[in-house]
Amino acid sequence: MDALIVVDVQNDFCPGGALAVAGGDEVVPEINRMLAAFPIRVFTQDWHPAGHSSFASSHPACVPFDLVEMDYGPQVLWPDHCLQGSDGAAFHEDLEVAPADMILRKGFRSDVDSYSAFFENDHETPTGLEGYLRSRGATRLTFVGLATDYCVAWSALDAARLGFDVTVKMSACRAIDLDGSLERALAEMRAAGVALV
Repeated sequence: MDALIVVDVQNDFCPGGALAVAGGDEVVPEINRMLAAFPIRVFTQDWHPAGHSSFASSHPACVPFDLVEMDYGPQVLWPDHCLQGSDGAAFHEDLEVAPADMILRKGFRSDVDSYSAFFENDHETPTGLEGYLRSRGATRLTFVGLATDYCVAWSALDAARLGFDVTVKMSACRAIDLDGSLERALAEMRAAGVALV
């Protein structure tokens, strides 16, 4: 069975947001058109507490986009974004959220970031999405949303590693592209057998 995973189409990742992805809002009409074609629809939502460890503001000597070493490995430090309950954390106003079967919030643990829809950035702590999809009979997953080179790519790579048949619909994604991150992510996804269409 097919599932559509809509990743982090939230105000803070759209133009004018705290961590805006260029053209982030452009994915909304295509995602809305795709929803009816999938029997399973999951939306993810970045949902950070104030003072999250991935925020540059939590590290006095650092600025946004610095790379630091955490217990679980390297971590990009971001501007404060997608604070729980804030307008920035809300889904884009034009995104049709009503068709979602499940909304999965991630990044709510203050000491570890969460790019992937399946695992925290420690690559060990599960979000529960795998169990949900398997219980629904999903075998083929299509990913759309923001951003191609971070949350979409990490989710797609984890899905492939977990044995799902994985596609990323590139026209319904947009990238941050930080220091070549997009090309690296695309190469990793291709190597993992993810279909980029």
